[in-house]
Amino acid sequence: MFRRTASRLAPVLVVAAALSLGACASKSARPTSDLAASKVTTIGVNSYLWRASLDTLSFMPLVQTDSNGGVIVTDWYANPQVPTERVKFTVTILDQDLRADAVRVAGLRQVNRGGQWVNVPMTAATTQKLEDLILTRARDLRRASVVG
Repeated sequence: MFRRTASRLAPVLVVAAALSLGACASKSARPTSDLAASKVTTIGVNSYLWRASLDTLSFMPLVQTDSNGGVIVTDWYANPQVPTERVKFTVTILDQDLRADAVRVAGLRQVNRGGQWVNVPMTAATTQKLEDLILTRARDLRRASVVG
């Protein structure tokens, strides 16, 4: 029984293997011209969002950057005009496409009360504003690369 089934499968396997090898030989190693500009990247996430995130956070000290995972973590930053308050952000790039939902910002805020840093809520508007700044910068970078 096994011998009959194996003899029937052998030609099918040979044809499948030949088709697979033929498909591999026809692919080129270079990206095709219809590949979106945001997909041509050596990092794991959208290059415009990555660059825009770094540009937007450039005034803050960075603790961690992971271009393959798409994560940027800042250190605590205190505005010189308000030294009793400090903020820290984590930017996560979630996709290789330049889309509004491809970037997420999370933030922490602390205030100094009697020499102790105390966590206080950060408004959603603050993180939303930072996301908007990153997206605007990313669109500007993409526009400049397409035109220029």
